[in-house]
Amino acid sequence: MQIILSVQSLTKKFEDFTAVNGISFDVETGSIFAFLGPNGAGKSTTIKMLTTVLKPTSGEIMINGFNALKEQDKARASFGIVFQDRSLDEELTAYENMEYHAVIYKVPRKEREDRIRQALEIVGLWERRGDYVEKYSGGMKRRLEIARALVHYPKILFLDEPTVGLDPQTRNSIWSHIKRLNEEKGMTIFLTTHYMEEAEAVADQIAIIDHGRIIESGTVEEIKKRTETESLEEAFLKLTGRDIRDDNVPGNKMRTIRGMRRRGRY
Repeated sequence: MQIILSVQSLTKKFEDFTAVNGISFDVETGSIFAFLGPNGAGKSTTIKMLTTVLKPTSGEIMINGFNALKEQDKARASFGIVFQDRSLDEELTAYENMEYHAVIYKVPRKEREDRIRQALEIVGLWERRGDYVEKYSGGMKRRLEIARALVHYPKILFLDEPTVGLDPQTRNSIWSHIKRLNEEKGMTIFLTTHYMEEAEAVADQIAIIDHGRIIESGTVEEIKKRTETESLEEAFLKLTGRDIRDDNVPGNKMRTIRGMRRRGRY
């Protein structure tokens, strides 16, 4: 068994508040790993540390054999990322955004157009490739970010709420493509999602974090068995409770429940 992502005793403190408290887990090469948790549980803080956006207070992160703290450039070259917050250049066209990303990640020139076309077709944007991103709707921008993250076939792909706000047909198409990348290219997928049915359908392994600690992990069947539930959603609610939470965690962007509803989170 090969491990592409290894996290040991990872901790992040913001003054007197501990957002992530000594978590450890491994992600197998070629697997789909779902990292789940309610708002404010430490999920987003963890992902920011894994992708070198946020420096841990303590602990170790190894990505593709590289220490993410000491060998940041090599670690970053090993992964792609779709964050919740958008990062497109709206003054460029969709194709130019894709091409710029392909150049940065050193996709061979002869492969760029084919990869860009394939990714844009999956999310239904090939015919709009020449449009400036500023003309795109919110959903179209999200779909473009997902396509952009796929174009360079990283060793591990981090997807932070990748299908929020998308219609069921587009969500299904995106996951079909992601699963093909996983199966045919051996790409490891690390995802978070509020759609429990997505995680249940695609994940090989799941870890659930709450109050900064991993409270359960394993396959879907193992988690359902240990929690005596019939679905991952039921298990998740049994483990974390049913109260709606604000994402008011130090170091994160403050989000209200009303704002999340506007963006299709609830």
